[in-house]
Amino acid sequence: MKLFSLTAAITLSLAVTSVMAKDKPGEGITVHPVIQPVLEEYFQGRIIDRALKDLGYTVAQPQEVLAQTAHIAVGTGDADYFTNSWDKLHEAFFKEAGGPDKISKVGTLVRGALQGYLVDKASYDAGVKSLADLKDPKIAAKFDADGDGKADLAGCVPGWGCERVIEHELDAYGLRDTVTHNQGEYNAIIADTIARFKSGKPILYYTWTPYWVSGALVPGKDVEFLSVPFTSLPDNSQANTVFNGKNLGFPVDDLRIVARNDFLKKNPAAAKLFEVATIDINDISAENKLIADGQKSSADIDKHVDDWIKAHQSEYDGWLKAARDASN
Repeated sequence: MKLFSLTAAITLSLAVTSVMAKDKPGEGITVHPVIQPVLEEYFQGRIIDRALKDLGYTVAQPQEVLAQTAHIAVGTGDADYFTNSWDKLHEAFFKEAGGPDKISKVGTLVRGALQGYLVDKASYDAGVKSLADLKDPKIAAKFDADGDGKADLAGCVPGWGCERVIEHELDAYGLRDTVTHNQGEYNAIIADTIARFKSGKPILYYTWTPYWVSGALVPGKDVEFLSVPFTSLPDNSQANTVFNGKNLGFPVDDLRIVARNDFLKKNPAAAKLFEVATIDINDISAENKLIADGQKSSADIDKHVDDWIKAHQSEYDGWLKAARDASN
């Protein structure tokens, strides 16, 4: 009887261990993420970290460095993965970090990271659908905020890079006589734009996604992206600027997870997670709006992650299942 009980206990223990191994393929492994010190990027990073924890991995405190250094950290082995690599924007950083010989871009975490010019939906529905429409002084005057008769474009901070595109395109599309590019502290300029929108006045502005502005002024609901008449980028650079059939004038980009090749090979569950995980760009913009409204503590962001997972539980569980299957 005692021998039978001992045998049964060992069998049960092995069965439990086997189940745990399948359920927690990362058990006993510590992973090292890297992230930029940007509150608006914590959300998607923490969703991935949470999924890794649910797979049994121990996730170390993320290093906080800017994007170029983040890529290098992955390439040198100081970090295992970076969740906010812009596919086109950060291509030079990817190559500097060793390129495909050392690191890989895995999956597409966020599709359609955009930049562009937008107007209020009422103006769009009334016929203002292209930036070139603002060559007409009568149309441009509708977006005049300071009384000089020219459209006021809430634009880009000098030094960010987007201002070079805007300045180039104002010339390329012949808009200098009818459009003023207002530059300065972006959040202050966009706050004035949002106030103008709330008062029922037409607005014209530049923004990018994912960012909190598109949580306050939701594309397709409150505002619409304008098209441009043709692609014209500084230095004659070539890029795809068309998204959903509309030429936005700025390269369309995706956010991807960059990880070291040896890490991916040793951790098939993590590799599969990185491959299948996706987050809607509008969800990130909405979460960024919560940050802008004051919910910006670490605990607040963790709650945003909790709420997102609950709202997308089936999808999230699908990521975990795919990751667990890949480890078997």
